[in-house]
Amino acid sequence: MSDTHAVVLGGGMAGMLAAAALVGHADAITIVEGDTFPETPLPRKGLPQGYHSHMFMGGGVQAMDTLLPGTSQLLVAAGANRRELPGGSLTLASVGWHRRAASTAYSLVCSRELMDHVVRQQTLRNAQISVLQQTQVKGLVGDADRITGVRIQRGDAPVETIDADFVVDATGRRSQTPKFLAALGLPAVEEETVDSGLSYSTLLFQAPPGGSEIPVILIQPQAGTGKPGQGATLFPIENNLWICTMTGTRGGEPPADEEGFLRFAESQRHPIIAEMISGLTPLGEVKPYRGTANRRRFYDKLPVPEGFVVIGDAATALNPVYAHGMSVAALGAVALRRALEANGGLKPGTSRNAQTAIARAGDFAWSTASEQDRGFPGTKANREIKISKGQQKFADRMTRTSISESVVGNAIYEVYTLAAPPSRAATLPVLLATLRGPRKPQLTAEQAIAQFPELAALRRTRISS
Repeated sequence: MSDTHAVVLGGGMAGMLAAAALVGHADAITIVEGDTFPETPLPRKGLPQGYHSHMFMGGGVQAMDTLLPGTSQLLVAAGANRRELPGGSLTLASVGWHRRAASTAYSLVCSRELMDHVVRQQTLRNAQISVLQQTQVKGLVGDADRITGVRIQRGDAPVETIDADFVVDATGRRSQTPKFLAALGLPAVEEETVDSGLSYSTLLFQAPPGGSEIPVILIQPQAGTGKPGQGATLFPIENNLWICTMTGTRGGEPPADEEGFLRFAESQRHPIIAEMISGLTPLGEVKPYRGTANRRRFYDKLPVPEGFVVIGDAATALNPVYAHGMSVAALGAVALRRALEANGGLKPGTSRNAQTAIARAGDFAWSTASEQDRGFPGTKANREIKISKGQQKFADRMTRTSISESVVGNAIYEVYTLAAPPSRAATLPVLLATLRGPRKPQLTAEQAIAQFPELAALRRTRISS
């Protein structure tokens, strides 16, 4: 039997994890990447959103470790911080401040460049996997029934064809797969978009002594108020740095200059983040970012050609404010591996089963992001959805209850971090607690902040500076 060859288009998080998922099912795996990878954890041109705050949710971390055992430990050793949710997060939700409580839910926070660097190193340790850098994808080879290869161009060289038994598109938001499949005679892929117009602005700071021990600080945007949603985050990352990001939906975008950035921080529903960064000198200029629309392409509803799947942002791109993108990519890669295992490898039917499983892996994150973003003024969507008043009323009650009752809050965080299925929030104890409603009074801002004594000296230092 001849050797089998798999090609992964894109060398970001989704591409690397997809390559890891293919190990053991293809004799050789080639990653095609248009960018050049830095030798150390540095930003790169092909990852413009890499300058901004990222959270790798616990469910995604577990998926990553399933594919690349020990990777989360390497990230922590390199400076990534693990923070429980809500135990290690100071969160001002849309309905109030969360009470601190021990939980199994968590996220890893560090720079995106460190995250990608460690995952890339772990993936490329496998001798079966090679990379073509500075190489552009020009098209797919085959027909509507089966993909047999990829057309590529290395630098200025002539376009050439790479034969492949299996191709994975992990090229992200800029994926050209709809055009490539149409050229092979396939129907147009169904697409849904929900765009709140969210923009980012981010600054890096050298943290003061003790700054690496702070919780993640989250001021979440409020939907349904008739006003643009605005929020802010402050995360402790590697090298004793703080990464601070301001967010705003259409009509409430954060400024891209330092003075405006600080004013925007002060204008939040509470100025805790402004107080933390006041007096600190930013490391570099404000980094703005747009292009955050939710967009889902329903490849699972197409007659998917054999030997081809689409994964990560190329299939389901999410507003990054909800921090699910990397985790959905990791869960999708695990879904790909399980489909390969269940089908006995690169055999007929694998693509269909894998694409269906990849879509399911993104269902909860998609519904969370798209439904929330519909609550902001000026959101543009290409289809309408209806939520019954009863469903909305119960969801609102659960949200209000979650900020004070840990039995509800912990369940919601486990689901939100993609570590548990949505049914975790529908267990009898959670439902009964929701029906009872909040039994503790809402925390004042000072009570919420006092849950984290490590903030006192840092906040006082900033105020007095």
